Order: sequence, then structure tokens, then C-alpha cells
Amino acid sequence: MNAPNCHTYLEIIYTRYGVATHWLFIFFALLTNVLVGSQLLLGGSAVVTSLTGMNVYAAIFLIPLGVCVYVVLGGLRATFLCDYSHTLILMVIILYFMFAAYATNEQIGSPSEMYSLLKAAALQRPVDGNQDGSYMTLKSNYALVFGVIQLCSGSGTVFLDQAYWQRAIASRPSSAVRAYILGGLAWFAIPFGFATTLGLAAVALTDSPSFPTYPNPMKQAEVTAGLSAPFAAIALLGTGGAVALLIVLFMAVTSCASAELIAVSSILTFDIYKTYIKPSATPDRLIFIAHVMICVFGFTMAIFACIWNAIGIDLGWLFLVMGLLIGGAVFPAAFAITWKGQTKAGALAGAITGLCAGLLAWLVTAHQYYGSLSVTTTGMEYPTLAGNLAAIMTGLIVSIGVSLAKPEAFDWETTRSINAAPTTLASSTPSSPSFEDKKTEVTNSDLPTIRAEEKEAAEDAAVVETPAKLGRAFKTACIASFLLTFIMDFLIPIPLFLSHYIFSQGFFTTWVVITFIWVFCSTAISVILPIWETASFFKELYMELVGGKEAVD
Repeated sequence: MNAPNCHTYLEIIYTRYGVATHWLFIFFALLTNVLVGSQLLLGGSAVVTSLTGMNVYAAIFLIPLGVCVYVVLGGLRATFLCDYSHTLILMVIILYFMFAAYATNEQIGSPSEMYSLLKAAALQRPVDGNQDGSYMTLKSNYALVFGVIQLCSGSGTVFLDQAYWQRAIASRPSSAVRAYILGGLAWFAIPFGFATTLGLAAVALTDSPSFPTYPNPMKQAEVTAGLSAPFAAIALLGTGGAVALLIVLFMAVTSCASAELIAVSSILTFDIYKTYIKPSATPDRLIFIAHVMICVFGFTMAIFACIWNAIGIDLGWLFLVMGLLIGGAVFPAAFAITWKGQTKAGALAGAITGLCAGLLAWLVTAHQYYGSLSVTTTGMEYPTLAGNLAAIMTGLIVSIGVSLAKPEAFDWETTRSINAAPTTLASSTPSSPSFEDKKTEVTNSDLPTIRAEEKEAAEDAAVVETPAKLGRAFKTACIASFLLTFIMDFLIPIPLFLSHYIFSQGFFTTWVVITFIWVFCSTAISVILPIWETASFFKELYMELVGGKEAVD
């Protein structure tokens, strides 16, 4: 609505605040991408190594290699197609694991048996900070801390990771809000259905001879490395479970990694190369540079993952620490596109002071609580909680305070003009095409798919040229975001936390049923709905390809 033609959100920063602020947010954007990419490779390589025995460093380099190849060859459109096919396979495998755990597996096979195994596990291995050490409760002190950290780090990735903006930029203005709301609801099937099922299965089957670490429980390092799911998969389904999880890993990591590669390529191409190195670069040159940057970041991502692994930093540590490193820039980046009152000084001061406050709170809390600074102590819950909250809240307060202390006038037309196509006499009075060109143009324009595409393009252009038309969508997005956040983060979990309630067998069974319903709905949204919405297009396309000229007539 406020910058409809931008390639990256950093172009908005550059246009509003100038060079210094632009470079600062380039730093935060690339830091976010490096941290997210490192988590993908660390988690993925750890799982591949545990399931196959492959050298961890070989896995770290092989994962981005294949992704780089298909992203360079196919671009953003290829990632969309792969995302759909990957999601289809992913949802099938999620249901495969869930039905195995709750219906067919000989060791569990039902919600009631899962409940009994979890009760027994709580007696043998009670959870510190949980009500009565139970696994069947939301009264979990460390889960609450982790939830707050997740909100902080999640906000950082949403607002600072160009991969999220990339999808929004590529979406149709009229349907983006609905797509993001449905996508968010569909995504929740991953933690709610898949992660919870395999996590509980890992706890329930720890004492089973089929569990990889039997007779010993999992070590804390194995848990933070992300190995609960593969161990549970092996215990549930043996070799078949390992293969299924490897497929899930490949689908998930390649989809996410491809988004990160394209995001960084866009930043390096448009915000650095085109802005500071060669502003007159041709489209062909920019495409070439983008392909080169995809390969460069793929290699860089692998190098960072190798460094983290060598010094003992795992997936869990990076996830907890990420928010305090990028949290200070969250609200300044969000305000850059939503609040015209934020000034250059407010954006700079909020991001910088937020980073400093986060680092200070993190290290001081770690030293105060544990008496030393190490990878272990700095990766604990309370130091990272302090750092995350300090970073994101300081960035918010300082950005607003500095902007209100010395306000500056700003007009959104400045950002709406980013990359806007100039209207010239030449473009308004084109040269007359030849007879053959006219014939081809008329023939193509009569095709149903071409007419539909031109209609959509005209509708999108009308929406972009009239920002007020997006006002309703903006209100819908705000209402849905606040309502879903309230329900998912407060209305459901907080009463269960404060009541210290331990699930009864009936309540747990209901919870499992709701989980299945949610996963089936997510499958419908992400797999069936796209086919339903595009059915008429594919029918018209088939008629054009098969019927040829008859389809035109």
C-alpha cells in the first residue's frame, strides 16, 4: 500500500532515511538471513548425520548445493512450484506419523496408551518447572520462557528476513492478506501436529528397546540439536520412519533454504550492487548478478554452519540467541512501512540501542546467574530471555521516543514512487507494429488465459494506483493478526498455565482429535485449495493446448 513497486523492504529504508540507515538495516537483514540459514543447515545436517552416518560437514555443504542449482535454474517461480509439491509430500508424511503414533503402532497405537506412557515417563523422568513434573500440562515455566523468546525471535524474522517480504511482494495485492492468514493457520499444523506428536512419542518410547539411545535417555545436547524427531521416527517405524523423516527434512530445508537464497540475492543485487556499484545495470546484468549471489550465499551459509558446529554451537543456542541480536531493529523496520511519524534518527537510535541493550542484558544475566560466560551459560533460558526482551522493547521505546521528540514531515508518495514506471511520450505513442505482430497480438489476446491474465493485471494496477482500496485489506490484516495472537498466545494457554491443570485422559484425547482436525484442515488449505482456485485456469490452458485455434474461436 505504501510501497507497491519495491523489490526489497530495504529500498523503503533507503528512500525514507538515506544511506547510513540503509547500510545499518542491510546489516540486520543479512544477519537475520545468516542466522536463519545456519539454523536450517545445523538442524538438517544433525538429522542427516544421525539417520545416515554421513559426515556432518559433508551434509552441511551438500544441502545448499542442490538448492542453489534449482533456484538458479528456476528462480522464484520454481520455488513456488517446489513449495507446493514439497508441502503436499510433507502433509502426507505428517499424517503418516500421526496415524502411526495414535492408531497403528504396536507400542503406542492410541491416545489412551500414549497418555499412560507419558504418565509413567513423568514418574521416572519428571520435568523441572512443570506441574508435578508432568508432560501433560501447560504449567511449564521453561515453556513460558521459550514462548516469549519465540515471539521475540519470530517477530525479528518476520520483519527483517527478506524471504517473508519476497512472498508478499510477489503476491497479488487483492489476495495477499487472505493468503497470509490462511497460510499462518495452515503452518500451525507443523508445531501443533507434527512436532508435538514426535516429541511426545520420543518421551513415551524412551524406555523402549527400539529407541536409538536405549537404555539411556536422550542427552541434553541431542535434544537441543533437534534429534528428538528422528529418534522418535526410528522408534515408531524403524527404517521406514527414518526414510520418511529424511524426505520431510529434504522438503522442508530446501523450501526454506531456497527462500533465504533468493532473499539474500535480492538484497545483494538491488540494495548493494544496483544502488552503490552500478546504478545503470541492465536487467540481464542484474539477473546474472542475482544468480551469482545465490551461489555466494549458499557457500557462505555453509561456512557459517561449519564454524558454529566446530565451536559447539547448535540449533537450540542459535534459536534462543537470534532474537536478542536482531530484535532491536524489529519495530524500526515495521514503522518504516506503517508509521510516517518515524524519523531517521528514531530508526537509527532504536535499532542500535536495541542491539546494545540486548547484548548487555544477555551477558550480564548469564554472568549473574551462572558466574561465568560460556556457550553453555549464554545459551540458557533466562539470559536469552532477558536479552530478547531488552532488545525488542528498547528498540520500540527509543524509536518512538526519539521520533516524537523531534518530528519530521513525511509523505508516503515518496515511497510509492519507488521503481514506478515513468510515463513518457514514447511510451504513450508507441510505434506501429507490423502486420505479423498485429496478427500475433490479436490472436494471443483472444485466448481465455491471456484475457484472464490481462484482467488480473488491470485489477492489480487499479489497486496499486488507489491505495485507499487496500485500506479494507489492511484493517482485516490488523484485526486477524491481533485476534489470532490473543487466542493462540493468551486466551488458550494462559488459563491452562495459571490453573496448573494436568490433562485428564479425556482432555488429552480431545486434544489429539483437535490436532488431527487441524492437520486435515491445513492439508485442505495448502494442498486442495490451490488446485480448486486454479482449476478453471488449467481447464482453459488445456483447451488452448489441445484445441488450438478452436479454443480461440
